Parts: sequence; structure tokens; C-alpha cells
Amino acid sequence: MQPINLKEDVQPLSEFRSGVSSYIQQVTETKRPLLITQHGKGVAILADVEEFEKLQMRLELLENIYKAESQIEEGRGISHEDAKSMVMKSIKS
Repeated sequence: MQPINLKEDVQPLSEFRSGVSSYIQQVTETKRPLLITQHGKGVAILADVEEFEKLQMRLELLENIYKAESQIEEGRGISHEDAKSMVMKSIKS
């Protein structure tokens, strides 16, 4: 996901309401999220669907890596050779 451009991608709720379709078009074209504020505080993010899905996949991958590292530290890992053997067996099946 592209980083937020603070000059273009932060809009008060009142302005967002009056130009919803143009802000959706902006998010779709730039692939940058739009931060919507209310009373000067961030309250919501409008994001392009594809960019959001990519972000979710990256987060899931990072969570899996973190989980795997934790398991290895706890001694629950397996050797490279054992992992390779398991993969090769599953491919042949």
C-alpha cells in the first residue's frame, strides 16, 4: 500500500461527505489510503480493495513468520532435510 500523502490524503468528514465519489476515485487511481478526520482526529481509513487485500496477505505472512520463529525458539522446529523430505513426499503423492 502506498504511504499517505498528508497534503492530499487527509480529509475532514464534512468534505468527504460532499465528495464521496471523487475521493473513491482518488483512492482507486493513486492506490493511497484516505484518512478521514472528525474534530481534527483520525476516525477512518478509505482504502483501495486490491491494496487492502495485499496488505492483509503481507500481514498474514509476517504473522506466520513470527509464529515459526517462536516455534523454533521453543525447540519445536524440524531440520531442513526433514522439511525437504516431507515436501518431496507430498509432491510425489
